[in-house]
Amino acid sequence: MADRNPLDVLKQTFGYDAFRGQQQEIIAHVLAGGDALVLMPTGGGKSLCYQVPALCKDGTALVISPLIALMQDQVMAMRQLGVRAEALNSAMTFAEQRAVERRLLAGELDLLYVAPERINAAGFLDMLDRAPIRLFAIDEAHCVSQWGHDFRPDYLEVARLHEAMPHVPRLALTATADKPTRKEIVERLDLGSGRVFVSGFDRPNIRYLIQVKNNPRRQLLSLIEGKHKGDAGIVYCLSRRRTEEIAAWLNEQGVQALPYHAGLPAEARAHNQRRFLQEEGLVVVATIAFGMGIDKPNVRFVAHLDLPKSIEAYYQETGRAGRDGLPATAWLAHGMEDIGKMQMLLARSEGNERQKRLERQKLDAMLGYIESTGCRRKILLSYFGEERAEDCGNCDNCLQPPKVFDGTEPARLVLSAIYRTGQRFGAGHVIDVLRGQDNERVMRLGHDRLQVYGMGRDRSLREWRAILRQLAAMGLVHVDMEGHGGLSLAGDVRPVLKGERRVELRELPKERAERGRVAERKRSTDEMLGDPFARAVFERLRERRLELAREQGVPPYVIFHDATLAAIAERRPTDLAELSLISGMGATKIERYGAEVIAIIEAMNEAA
Repeated sequence: MADRNPLDVLKQTFGYDAFRGQQQEIIAHVLAGGDALVLMPTGGGKSLCYQVPALCKDGTALVISPLIALMQDQVMAMRQLGVRAEALNSAMTFAEQRAVERRLLAGELDLLYVAPERINAAGFLDMLDRAPIRLFAIDEAHCVSQWGHDFRPDYLEVARLHEAMPHVPRLALTATADKPTRKEIVERLDLGSGRVFVSGFDRPNIRYLIQVKNNPRRQLLSLIEGKHKGDAGIVYCLSRRRTEEIAAWLNEQGVQALPYHAGLPAEARAHNQRRFLQEEGLVVVATIAFGMGIDKPNVRFVAHLDLPKSIEAYYQETGRAGRDGLPATAWLAHGMEDIGKMQMLLARSEGNERQKRLERQKLDAMLGYIESTGCRRKILLSYFGEERAEDCGNCDNCLQPPKVFDGTEPARLVLSAIYRTGQRFGAGHVIDVLRGQDNERVMRLGHDRLQVYGMGRDRSLREWRAILRQLAAMGLVHVDMEGHGGLSLAGDVRPVLKGERRVELRELPKERAERGRVAERKRSTDEMLGDPFARAVFERLRERRLELAREQGVPPYVIFHDATLAAIAERRPTDLAELSLISGMGATKIERYGAEVIAIIEAMNEAA
């Protein structure tokens, strides 16, 4: 077969008219035999960077993928496009594995997905040496880095592919890697002579919202009912027990929710993940064990009920929302206890001092992000080395700019109260002393005789809690979660206590405004489809998509993305030629589904 033009492959197979960003340059580099590391945000089109080259030349692209579920989704999606794709994994029978290997050796595969563990399987590298391998694609490449947030020891074996077949070009891809992580990916995969392509990290369709915890369950429910009723979403929690409790509570409130964590039996995890992928409008409440294998494009919100350990982890997890480019929400609720929990986990870490120091820096960056008064998106992009001149207008701080005040004196007062009470009491007791409460504990301990007793009467309990939370985020207060949440001084507090360092604090918003902020916008598809008839067409197409998905045993988005259905509903093409102009309508999908899509539109036009 003669080599195919990448743009022709893009149009005929994938249904897109043009490449985005650096895709075309990356593909040309790979087709010329070059190695590369590609950093591109989730939803930015990383997969096309190896899928298109795989279809331009004879031979097979071997894709290293971290999870069996992810491989299966990718294989199903490729087959919908008419691509010869297979997976090779431990979930398959011996006979199924041998059948795939025969197809590989016969040159009958465009893409073969394998897990990194497969590289160590007996005879695997020898088999690859006899197969027409044209490209190694290493997906989720940050898993090779010990400094990354998802380190997988098995990924260290990926370097053996290059040792065994040095003539085959390699493409390492990830959505999330700060500079230390990038450096280690290059070193571990021996990509020093290759190119590094860094696309913009911005996800402009995601709205970043952060709230202080104030009955977090109700705040979460307000988010779902106010903006995302009936939408698919992911809720992240720190503990396994909490995921099950929150999922059960959401179901009691009428929100369909499933738990997911590593402690569940494998069959239960697989069942819940399959339901989330194949059904509409489900919410998964999960630990970080859930996500890397999730390729669902119409996740409309990601919520965090506990603090992520780093901006990298936060960016990766929130990036699972809105992969289809439609508006989505990244929502986080935090409190001072979260800071204490993360500090405790850091102290228990088994890493060496260098690794603990790096983890501490990452946590500090995350704490700075949540307490920032500036544009959230600017901070995220800056963390990954990308500067943005203007504010984004699509985060809570841009939509409702917080007020700040000179908090030096209240900071000095509360730090002094922590010190004078013995650096072992929790926030509640310290605040009681500051506000001059004459309760039994304060009196019994003699803390009513301290110089600071009653000096903070002018501020409410809520205000003092906000001040303490911000000081903890600044690293000036340590929260001991090993004990009972006792507070102690931390970092360089001396300049603050002496009044030599100015402390700027965020003013608390009015409680009503804070609770109502999540309901500011209509739902995403309503924004695209303001016309009621277009909305009705969209819903009818979604119904038929779900029926087809169930018949074929595949997730609905594998057949069509919501964005494609929304474009069809908006433009309502009258023939296949018009339908082919819509993004995402490649030749195979038009052949399979085109006539039925046109028939649905015609029937609804007549009924109207």
